[in-house]
Amino acid sequence: MIVHIVFGVLAVIAVLAGAAVFVFDSMARATYALAISFIAVGVVVVLLQQNYIGIVIILMMVMEMAVMAVYMVMFMGMNPALMPMSMVHDNRRALAAAIGTFLILASGILLSDWPIRRGAPPKDLTFALGEELMGPSMLAMTVISPVMVATIVAGVVLAARRGRYDRFGDDLKRRPASDPQPGGLGR
Repeated sequence: MIVHIVFGVLAVIAVLAGAAVFVFDSMARATYALAISFIAVGVVVVLLQQNYIGIVIILMMVMEMAVMAVYMVMFMGMNPALMPMSMVHDNRRALAAAIGTFLILASGILLSDWPIRRGAPPKDLTFALGEELMGPSMLAMTVISPVMVATIVAGVVLAARRGRYDRFGDDLKRRPASDPQPGGLGR
């Protein structure tokens, strides 16, 4: 019974946080509302005993939304990530499309006959799920993840005008730091 209550509460949180994305007036707040929505969905998936997929959803979406918010604050000119703005255009049609889509999907869930399980689940459910989702390209997908992280780190490093090597020298031992661009807190 407790699982059903937690499931219902998380489902409501996921929908409300998803709706909050379109209510908030800044892209940074909308990003974190979307993260909350996906965390709730990930916990729901864990409650459905799909632990691997649930944890992956949570980790992936938290990291993606955090990186997205950091990029918005760091690199967007005049920082529209924090400025008030509307997250939707043509509000009436967007709201009608969202409500219509929700009602169609919810009615499909409630009105369709659910299949009866045939056979037994495999012993290693995580491997079977990975094989089913990615097929023979599982190795490629495993390699792509660290490459994407390295790309994000390289993008931040290349975008920074100056780094610690500018201030502390090639061996990082120059004291005090020789700052080619003075500034900081004591301007």
